[in-house]
Amino acid sequence: MRLTRFLIALTLVALPVAASAQSTPPDREAIEKIIKEYLMKNPEVIIEAVQELEKRQASARDQAAQQTIAQRKAELVSDPGTPVGGNPDGDVTIVEFFDYHCGYCKRAHPTMQSVVKGDPKIRIAYKQMPILTPNSRVAAAGALAAARQGKYMEMHNALMEARGELTKDRVMQIAAGIKLDTDKLAKDMAAPDIVQQIDRSLELAKALGIDGTPAFVIGNKVIPGAVDASTIQAAVAEARKG
Repeated sequence: MRLTRFLIALTLVALPVAASAQSTPPDREAIEKIIKEYLMKNPEVIIEAVQELEKRQASARDQAAQQTIAQRKAELVSDPGTPVGGNPDGDVTIVEFFDYHCGYCKRAHPTMQSVVKGDPKIRIAYKQMPILTPNSRVAAAGALAAARQGKYMEMHNALMEARGELTKDRVMQIAAGIKLDTDKLAKDMAAPDIVQQIDRSLELAKALGIDGTPAFVIGNKVIPGAVDASTIQAAVAEARKG
């Protein structure tokens, strides 16, 4: 696809060149010959063009994300339905989008724990982004329902550390293991406001251009992927500078 776009662009350049070299409009064969000859002599141009395209696309995505972050800052960091970890009064909020079935999210979990442990001024806003399996939404609802019993972090940690498919039965088993009222949990999981909370988080992720998990919003930046602690710490330091 990238190469096709490049060749189209090169064709547009080649058209006037070919037209100036003959009195009649150039045919397809002539255009293809010009392109082929140029690429054979300068194959590195393809790599350079693709790299430049990727750079421009990334810049455009970053600018769009920054605009959305500015416009929806309150929803990102202080939505009352979003569970909070770390220091609730911290000076920098890390917004984490995740799926409990995401292996990369599970890999990032101990990294985030170490970052929070090493910096008592960090606040985390947990945004459910259940996109991988139908049971991802079940697990997300279970975590949000646990918050109603004051045990969101216990449930979050348990779900992140769990392996295998998080069916409703498995979620209930995990909930029982951390002394949650499972009857209340099951009822709360189906509550309209919890369903709406998950939908809002998914819509917000889409607006930010986030299409995979995990992803972090720190300051005015979206950081995709299971990045290392130093990357998170550097972004937090930059956010503190304003």
